[in-house]
Amino acid sequence: MKLYAVTAVLFSMLQGSSVSAFNNAPNGVQGRKTETGLAQSTTTSELPEMSIAVPFMKRPEVLTGELPGDVGLDYFGFANSRSALMGYREAEIKHARLAMLAVVGWPVSELLDLDASGHAPTILNGGLEKINPLFWGAFFLFATLIDLYGIYKEVTARNYAFPGDLGFDPLGLYPEDEEGQFNMQLAEIKHGRIAMIAVAVIGLQEYLGQEGVVEKTPIFEPVRALIMNTADNMDYTGEML
Repeated sequence: MKLYAVTAVLFSMLQGSSVSAFNNAPNGVQGRKTETGLAQSTTTSELPEMSIAVPFMKRPEVLTGELPGDVGLDYFGFANSRSALMGYREAEIKHARLAMLAVVGWPVSELLDLDASGHAPTILNGGLEKINPLFWGAFFLFATLIDLYGIYKEVTARNYAFPGDLGFDPLGLYPEDEEGQFNMQLAEIKHGRIAMIAVAVIGLQEYLGQEGVVEKTPIFEPVRALIMNTADNMDYTGEML
């Protein structure tokens, strides 16, 4: 349970720093929107000298508040140019989206694990050999096609307004106004960063504690009990006894 407390603290820090980067930014750091829908600060002189996330560290010059979630923080100076910054944001948003799927899929897989092993199959937990190879083939093929589609859009610049813009919005939730679009991108990257932390903590907790996240989280118990009870009351044909 200590790991969950650490996670909660990290969540609050991350949420606070992300919000402050745009809501409390001084002298026009929020800036105007460009034709791509991203924020663009008005002049370099209006940007803060220090990082908003970590006030005792200097803000890297390339972090201008243009991208949603930019809190002026780059510990190791990886993003030393605009092209490098966009490349790292592309990688970040991909990992964020995968983490958001994983943080849902992980407990769901444990809830549906009717052989009661209690752990999702992972490199640390083991059990990967139980998964049908056809699944792995289909998974990697699907992931490759999505990645190639994104690379194609990026290289050809066809309706590619910002890193991670795949044009996928089947429910039509993406706002039409620039402010709404920016806020939607900000929400996505914040939730994605939280999900990346959560997945790492879940994996570490299961490896060290040898108990599934579902077993350690009381909110899942009624759902798991319902699933197990339903399974016990069904015969091998799938019909209720």
